[in-house]
Amino acid sequence: MPSSALSPASRLIPAHMDRLPWSRVHTMVIVGLGTAWILDGIEVQIVAANGFAQDLGMSTTEITASATFYLLGQVLGALLFGRLTDRIGRKKLFVLTLAVYLIGSGLAGAAFSLWFFYLCRFIAGAGIGGEYSAINSAIDELIPAKYRGRVDLALNGTYWAGVALGAVTTIFLLNPALIDAHWSWRIGFFLGPVLGLVLIVIRRHIPESPRWMLTHGHAKEVEEIAASIEHDVASRGIELEDVDESQALTVKAEEKLPLRTVARVFLKDYPQRTILGATLMITQSFLFNAIFFTYAIVLGDFYDVPKDSVGLYMIPFAIGNLLGSLLLGRFFDTIGRRKMIFATYGIAALVLTASAFCFQADLLTPTTHTIFWCVAFFFASAGASAAYLTVSEIFPLEVRGQAISYFFSIAQICGAIAPLIYGALIGDASSRGPLTIGYIGGAAVMLIGGIVALAIGVDAENKGLEDIADPLSTHHAESEEAHA
Repeated sequence: MPSSALSPASRLIPAHMDRLPWSRVHTMVIVGLGTAWILDGIEVQIVAANGFAQDLGMSTTEITASATFYLLGQVLGALLFGRLTDRIGRKKLFVLTLAVYLIGSGLAGAAFSLWFFYLCRFIAGAGIGGEYSAINSAIDELIPAKYRGRVDLALNGTYWAGVALGAVTTIFLLNPALIDAHWSWRIGFFLGPVLGLVLIVIRRHIPESPRWMLTHGHAKEVEEIAASIEHDVASRGIELEDVDESQALTVKAEEKLPLRTVARVFLKDYPQRTILGATLMITQSFLFNAIFFTYAIVLGDFYDVPKDSVGLYMIPFAIGNLLGSLLLGRFFDTIGRRKMIFATYGIAALVLTASAFCFQADLLTPTTHTIFWCVAFFFASAGASAAYLTVSEIFPLEVRGQAISYFFSIAQICGAIAPLIYGALIGDASSRGPLTIGYIGGAAVMLIGGIVALAIGVDAENKGLEDIADPLSTHHAESEEAHA
């Protein structure tokens, strides 16, 4: 559809969306989209408990392979669904990706053999990989600019609420005195699909992103969605300020974006932002995977914590991560993105370094080491969530879903190396030296991410997405008008 088919009113929709106060639609967005991470956290923790291993006759190598299949599914799902969410819309994808995830999770609970279990984990991973692209795109495009940072951080942080709930759940599910071992882990996998059916119903009532619709020529629908939200606000007696006509966008609607254009955006138009996004995502993924996936091993090998008690230490760790995103999120909208990312990455690095020296000196107990981890990741979790926020908001609308998917995939692949490295450093736990060096190295990696953010980060707080990065269609339309 040519740009002339878009009315002046529809071209002002992004500005209208950013000046809105909080509404029922925004609450529905949080409930319908954000709770997906809770389901993911619950399942990941249930899988980490390895209750299925004995029932399916899996060796240690086969158990870790299930995590690899899940990771591969995430990467493929992110790449596939990330491009689709930019092509056919956010709403269709965040319904489809949740359905794919729930099918994979539910079928895993009915697994009858090793190969079938691997296939189910791959399918579930593909759904979750797609969720990252579709959900983060929709949230950033629907939430007003002044709330965008804190909402994005809070929703990404709810993953840790799921981990905490999963840890509590496994204490009861994996107790053979309460539930037969053959059924306990299967029930855990069935929990997600049962809860997820409710989310699918809610998501069907969440509107499509008006910004996405605008660049795809759906002018009438865009105005109807905006009018509906504004009516809800007005019904509460809130008077909305007028929007200046100068904020209207010149847009040419396009249905398909060639891959060469996508590559140009990242490599030629925004190379510095590409470096920023890749650095933030890789550094936080490396550290989280290094600590999270060796958490139980460290507690068991160095502190003699029984496997069935590890969950008790995981609960405060998960709560610390959750609180970091919830309590620090608003400062990313007030103090600013660059300063807060540098602060959270940097403080996390300092606390981890201190814990490394205490660990080497054998001054810690499992409780005090967990306290160090809780404090470090209180800050690191907020920074990690901000990394997802950053890659979502600093690139043009037309490639937002793909931007998230590419950086997410790169981070997952690089992050997958971390558990292998730290597992080798742990070795037979005969010496603390190698792991101490690993902890210091992980802290250094995190500090590098913070320094890069401070140096080349983008001050995106309280700005409309179109003020941070012009839509590509705006450039195309202006070029055509110039030649007319």
